[in-house]
Amino acid sequence: MFTIYAVSDSIGETAEQVAKATASQFNTEIEVKRISYIKDEEDAKKFIYSISDTENSMIISTIVLVEVRKTLTKCCIEKNILINNVLGPCIDTLAKTLEKTPDYKPGAIWDMDSDYYKKIEAMEFAIQYDDSKDNRGIINADVVLIGLSRTSKTPLCMYLANKGIKAINVPLLPEISLPEELQKIDRKKIIGLTIDPMHLIDIRKHRMDKYRRISAEIEYANAERVLQEIEYADRVMRRVNCVIIDVTKRAIEDTALLVMEQIK
Repeated sequence: MFTIYAVSDSIGETAEQVAKATASQFNTEIEVKRISYIKDEEDAKKFIYSISDTENSMIISTIVLVEVRKTLTKCCIEKNILINNVLGPCIDTLAKTLEKTPDYKPGAIWDMDSDYYKKIEAMEFAIQYDDSKDNRGIINADVVLIGLSRTSKTPLCMYLANKGIKAINVPLLPEISLPEELQKIDRKKIIGLTIDPMHLIDIRKHRMDKYRRISAEIEYANAERVLQEIEYADRVMRRVNCVIIDVTKRAIEDTALLVMEQIK
């Protein structure tokens, strides 16, 4: 197996995401391992020399500290390990363009500024009002997602929360009337999530198999029931006159981008 080490002098999330994005382009088994908090030259040496000489691997690094970066690169050359520092060249290029010296501060992106607290507040909001636990949250939401069960409403709300956006989701069911609060907000805040019926049936069947709920949810993946729900949701979205996004086989990130473009 080939291994990509995502190495960082902070928590390593950026390096890991780059490593996973790289690995996803190859139809082969690749393991991504996150190595966090390589703070000094000794940490760099200890890590590199812990890698077996027989191991087939490479390193993707977001090390900010220049001396640690140099030591890591030097050790990799000595052990014949490929390394790519994705952050260093970007910092150097911007420093030359701005004619300024960088702070070289590991983890600066995670500093607890106003944006950080905005994200935390948005996450708490999404959890508190998830799945219509309290419709009063609709008034204070930045965006309201409406759609059937299994159209990725909750994960989409959490993703948007990580961008500092207060998102709330309202499930659509023929047996449950729409919250009155929906009539009191700007239509531009409402986003309808639709999905191909056959794809929705497959998702729901998979969920039923996973949790082995047969008698309690027998109608959940029933084709006639799903079509009834789809028709109901379409009528609601037309009546509400909201923007509609088809989430069929669409990644959460892609859907979130469309939502953010809509609400500016």
